[in-house]
Amino acid sequence: MVRIEQVEVVIADIPTIRPHVLAMATMHSQAVVLVFLRRSDGIVGVGEATTIGGLAYGEESPESIKINVETYFAPILKSCDADDAASCMALLSRHIVGNRFAKCAVETALLDGLGQACGLPVSDLLGGRRIDRLEVAWTLASGDTATDIEEGERVLEARRHRHFKLKIGKRDVAADCAHVGAIARAFEGRASVRVDVNQAWTRDHAEQGAALLQDSGVVLIEPPLGKADFEGMAELADRHEIAIMADEALIGPDSARQLAKARAGDAFSLKITQSGGLVPTLQVAAIAETARIALYGGTMLEGGIGTAASAHVFACLPDLVWHTELFGPLLMTEEFLAEPLIYQDFGLIVPDGPGLGVRVDRNKLDRFRRH
Repeated sequence: MVRIEQVEVVIADIPTIRPHVLAMATMHSQAVVLVFLRRSDGIVGVGEATTIGGLAYGEESPESIKINVETYFAPILKSCDADDAASCMALLSRHIVGNRFAKCAVETALLDGLGQACGLPVSDLLGGRRIDRLEVAWTLASGDTATDIEEGERVLEARRHRHFKLKIGKRDVAADCAHVGAIARAFEGRASVRVDVNQAWTRDHAEQGAALLQDSGVVLIEPPLGKADFEGMAELADRHEIAIMADEALIGPDSARQLAKARAGDAFSLKITQSGGLVPTLQVAAIAETARIALYGGTMLEGGIGTAASAHVFACLPDLVWHTELFGPLLMTEEFLAEPLIYQDFGLIVPDGPGLGVRVDRNKLDRFRRH
């Protein structure tokens, strides 16, 4: 039996290339949380549990993830067979309530270590990939129309992205929709435009916004209403042609079943951390496919480890109608991987080496490590 001998959690604060404006926070850096599991055979698996804006987005923060993994997860993991990821996660679930982000990082690290030991990519451990490149959307989040158009033109010309998402919800609805509409017109016929409201609208605001955005050529609205308002989401999806996507309410298979039953949206934003791991994300995707709900590969603005893990999961899915937004590493000024992920031809190349197929450069990471 291969045991886990050491559990190490590192928080690294990585500056962003520009302020990233969301409805609930403005980011100037990202706190990346990495979990390292050292096995008795010398292999080290790594996973990531990164969230947004401290506690502004969810109930787990970088600090709570670190403390909880070191205090509560580590003793349980050290009793497990490192080659039996499913049993390890089942044991953790019996003893630890919630903590989806932390569980995702641990499961990722277990699968990364197992993949290295077997010489197989994580995607093979999850059933096998169907594609090797994932199209990636880019978020325009400066809040200034001219700046966003200029930025969009640069990445479009570089063939890096041809889908743009705008973060809105801080201004009044008319102002936000005018901002988005100007950008949508600027890229008409060359790139798709969608928005993320991060639950900031009321039902009345959502009705007004959906109509305005649809007329502007915007193709999708990410959760306009509060995550508990399934009825409002369903009504909005029924009344408008523009696609309505569930995100924050989607916190694992149980919530996916509830959302699907309520028809609370046309699309699901898959996030490995929100779902509680890679395997639960595949379960969420299966529920969506059964309910004929379109899929989108979401992000928590993870660094290279979480992005690679997400890519391995998304590559196993039969159809990502709305593609992905795995651009997290591109938002950061510094790289902590030994070899960066490859972005080309509007997409991300899914790593094909053993485990996650990427490795952390500890010297690079230590420059930003929080002590």
